This record gives sequence, structure tokens and C-alpha cells, in this order.
Amino acid sequence: MAIETAAPASPRLFPLHALAAGLDFERYFRWRRAREGDPFYVRFPGFGAVLFTGTPDGARELFRAPTDLLEPPRPNPIEPLVGPASLILTSGVRHRRDRALLAPAFHGARIRALGELIQAATLDEIDGGATLWRPHTTAPWRARATTPWRPGTRIDSRAVARSITLRVIMEAVFGVRAGERRIAYAAAITAFLTAFSGPLLLAPALRRGAFGRAPWDRFVAAREHLDRLIQADLAERKGTARQDDCDILGLLLSTRYDDGSAPTDAELGDQLRTLLVAGHETTATSLVWALYHLHRAPEALRRLRAELGDAGDSPTDLAGLPYLDAVCQETLRLHPPVPIVLRRVTGPVTLRGVRVPAGDTMGLALPLLHSDPDTWVDAARFRPERFLDRRYSPFELAPYGGGHRRCVGASLADYELRIVLATLLRRVRLALPSRYARGRAPLSVPHNIATGPHRSIPFDVVE
Repeated sequence: MAIETAAPASPRLFPLHALAAGLDFERYFRWRRAREGDPFYVRFPGFGAVLFTGTPDGARELFRAPTDLLEPPRPNPIEPLVGPASLILTSGVRHRRDRALLAPAFHGARIRALGELIQAATLDEIDGGATLWRPHTTAPWRARATTPWRPGTRIDSRAVARSITLRVIMEAVFGVRAGERRIAYAAAITAFLTAFSGPLLLAPALRRGAFGRAPWDRFVAAREHLDRLIQADLAERKGTARQDDCDILGLLLSTRYDDGSAPTDAELGDQLRTLLVAGHETTATSLVWALYHLHRAPEALRRLRAELGDAGDSPTDLAGLPYLDAVCQETLRLHPPVPIVLRRVTGPVTLRGVRVPAGDTMGLALPLLHSDPDTWVDAARFRPERFLDRRYSPFELAPYGGGHRRCVGASLADYELRIVLATLLRRVRLALPSRYARGRAPLSVPHNIATGPHRSIPFDVVE
């Protein structure tokens, strides 16, 4: 039986604490741990207090807590993006049922079948054959061909990473390859994600309309447009979808729950929108960080290029490279796409000796877990070699969460990150401008469902 200890004090002037966490959550969380130890409370306006831990023992307790006592916290800041039926927001029997429905889409053979698509999307981006979406003064969005990556070209790493991952997720989910349908989906998804700005994510009070002109109005209009495309696809594919279809939509339409029933169109729409959101932004952000750190660590970049030079060309060959894997794991350690894991408890549990009563929320701060001094030596440094020296437990490294709610698409995210990064580094040589090559890394801030650099990081094409 766990020995209970007195609950830590909740900070006074909590709005100032919430503001500090919002401006630089990693620095804030480390300050709180150094000042108060583990665990500690953080209060968020309109959400309540969360008891946070950042140790492997705390991660083990949170991930192994009884599943029937856990549910996602509500209100949830991403619910407008993913919808109430999203796997991210369901719990209990409903969550287990929906996870079983989605899991086959991310089995190994299906993921590996996307390898050539991932390579092609990356090469198209380099060669200037991809489509880039930009705001336009006379229309919501317009498309133009991307610029070929010739020596002297400066690229926007966030834009190109999003372009690659958007193409991959569109084909993986909907089977979209080319033509007007691809253009329509690309424009709709880009507008939808862009409309859900940081203020709407962090300040629910702003989610109000104002005669069709408020940011919330624009987001709702973009969401409705995307939903119309999704529902039209659902209607068209019903009756013809098969379980051996290559795209996730076909698999979901042909799959049934254990009792023989099928999800409703609205429920499928939320799951598909979740896959688009979660499978697009998170991997794009990880790719940007991987390129950034590699180009600030010349020896790591040299070692990875040497490994890639000796490897075969197939995605299977690339995905199995040990140093490439170490680079990607180190990137995810330093920059987990979703940096906090939250669980609302429906019955009393204990976290790090502190009793968490029913209705309260406990959380895992991944930046703390991934820099725990008892696990990680020289934790602030980008050092992929640490993953060649030993294996880390899921309670020491958890970039996709853990337990029964670990990200269902983690295998696709890992595979895509490795193939895109390898393809880019084999094809071109990049350099960071001097402003980014030295000094402190950019702050990580919320971008829709993920967090990423607060400003885009440019690269110059060398050859």
C-alpha cells in the first residue's frame, strides 16, 4: 500500500503562474521542480489544479493507474478541433471499443506500405513539385508550386515539413493522390488548422461569434467546410469499402464493433478529423526539430550522413538504421510533440504519495521526465549516442504518452519521421543561418494539437 504524504500547496497568484507556464512551459516546470520537488500543483484558469509529476516513478504510477478510474480532462482545449467522439477524448468501454476499431490501420504491414509514398512526397517537395498553400487577399487560400531546392535557396522548414506530412496523411487516411480532390482537401485542412489559433486554444472565452467576423466564426466555417468534404467521401465510399483497402477510410467503413454495429457518420468524421490533425502537425514539428539539432551538431550530422551513405534505398533499409533511430529518439526526448499527459480521475488514486480525489486531475510533464537527472546525463544536450548505449523504459521515455492511452498512431509517426529525414539528408545539404546556428533554441509554443518552435526556422540549401 502506498504511503500518503501531505499534498503540496497550490501556488498563490495562480494567473501569473499560468501565464508563466504559457510563455515558456519547459522553463516554468523546471523552476517549479527545483523549487518544490516532485509532485507539485499547477492551476489553470477555467480548468482547475493539476498535480504534476516528472519522474519515472510518477510516470509508472500514472500509466498503471486503474483504467476504469481515468478519463480525459474536461473541458478539453482541443475538443473543437477533434470533436467529442475523438479517440483522444473518449474513455472507458467507448475508448476501448474505438481504439480496437482504429488499431488495425496502424499495424506494421500497413505502415510499411506507406514508405514509398513518404519518399515520393519528400522528393516532390525538394524538386518543386509539391503544392504550398498561402493566404491570399482576394480568396481564402490559393495554391502554388513550391520552389525547387537549388543552392542558394532559403527554405521555411515549418512550411515544407507541413507540406510533406499533409500529403502523406491525406493519402494514408483518404487515399487522396492527385487532382481536384487533393487540392480541395489540402486547402480545407490548411485553412482549418490555421484558423484554430493559439488564443482560441488557450482562452475558451474567445470561442464566441461576432456577426461572422470573429476568429471563432472563421474557425467554425473552416471546420464545417472540411466536415462537408469528409461526409461526402463517407457517402461515396459506403458499400464499396473493403478491409484490404489501402486507406484508413476504407478500413473504417468496412470494420464493425464486436456487437456487429458500425460507428455513425458523425463519429467517423471525428475520428478522421483527429487523424488528420494529429498525424499532420506532430510529425512536421518533430522533423523541424530534428533538422535544427542536427545542423547545430556537426559530428552527429556527419555520423548520420555516413550511415545513410552506406544504406540501401528502400524505406525498409532506411527505417532500420540504428543511428537514424537514435537521432529521432533524441529529438522526441528533447521535444515531445505533446509535452504534457493529463488524466482526470473518477475515483481516488495516489500519485507520488499524494492522494488525488475523484474529480481532480493528475499530469505527467514530459520535459521533466525526459530530463530527469537520475536517468539522463547531460540532459540539455542533443546527444543521440545515448540511445545506442542503452534502452530506456516506457516510464523514462514517453514522447507519445503511455499506458492504455498511448497515441494509436505512434508507429506511423516514428516511421514517417525516419523516412522523411533520411530522404532529405541523402538528397540535399542544408545550413542554418548564423542567427540560428548558435545561441538558445527557440521557445516551444502550442500549434493546434502539438507544440513547436514559436517561429519558423529557415535553412539555406548548400548543395
